[in-house]
Amino acid sequence: MNAPNSTQHFFELASSINTSNSTLAQLQDGYICHLQDQSLLQASGDDAASFLHNQLSNDVEHLNYTQARYAAYCTPKGRMLASFLYWKSDGNIILQCSSSLQPALQKRLQMFVMRSKVKLEDVSEQFATIGLGGKTASAFLLTQFTQLPEVINDKISGEAGTIIRVHDAFDTPRYLWILTHTKLIDISAQIDASLKKVDASIWRLGNIHAGVPQVLEQSKEKFVPQMINFELIGGVNFRKGCYPGQEIVARSQYLGKLKRRMAIARVSADSVDIATEVFSDNDPTQPCGMIVSAERDFDQNFACLVEMKLADQEQGKVHLGSHMGPILNFLPLPYAYLDVTE
Repeated sequence: MNAPNSTQHFFELASSINTSNSTLAQLQDGYICHLQDQSLLQASGDDAASFLHNQLSNDVEHLNYTQARYAAYCTPKGRMLASFLYWKSDGNIILQCSSSLQPALQKRLQMFVMRSKVKLEDVSEQFATIGLGGKTASAFLLTQFTQLPEVINDKISGEAGTIIRVHDAFDTPRYLWILTHTKLIDISAQIDASLKKVDASIWRLGNIHAGVPQVLEQSKEKFVPQMINFELIGGVNFRKGCYPGQEIVARSQYLGKLKRRMAIARVSADSVDIATEVFSDNDPTQPCGMIVSAERDFDQNFACLVEMKLADQEQGKVHLGSHMGPILNFLPLPYAYLDVTE
């Protein structure tokens, strides 16, 4: 059995451990999951940083080794083709994105390399991408690292791999851990003794609670970054140089008040699909937004990130799928709507 398959085998029993048979208290105690729906794209070479700096919505050239950052990859019309979390590792730049998008993204980026000294490589099979959270997760990670990153998006690397502090969820810290398959299998007994293995859907649910979106195949080219609050989580640098779609993104920010935003909502439904439209009682004939992501929550309703007109974010007046569909109940975001250019 090769290393990636060994990792999958280690986590395969967790595929049935989701919110239907886990409680919030159990997750707050400590959990771990295999993020098999995420891919890792590595950019190496002398021009890797400058190349990506000219392609993405965030600063890559001044990224240091203790940080991770979000970035959007946009069309010339400012619509997001992908969302990345990226960081430096051993002189290279690693970009994490949805596995549903990785092949097309790599091909598209490769088209613009031209004479730049950049090599783009899918390294997903070389590493295990792991999510951890809860009280015992921090204690367990301190058996592998001498210290942990304390600030959101801070990063620490060592012999045990790379650990990134991501946005909290379920009232506890969360960490993204990139490590070799061999290392993961070596410590599998320690993991079994310390943490509850769960399905990756619980990690995605945590992202919804944290207000952190990810562009998937179903939602690509649907959003300008601000429509899904991407600049509010640090995904857009308005002071860097040009990149595809930069003019549209800047114009959306500077010319008047933003009229569309992303909210967190709950809805009682049999299923909720990404990109499903939502409708307001204010104008039931036209959709006012769409679902960005959705996962079954602990009460068996769905928790959603929904992009829509700010003017229509009214309790009891927004419906899923049609003007007769289930009602969306809005929850507060864990961050404020701010003008990050000021």
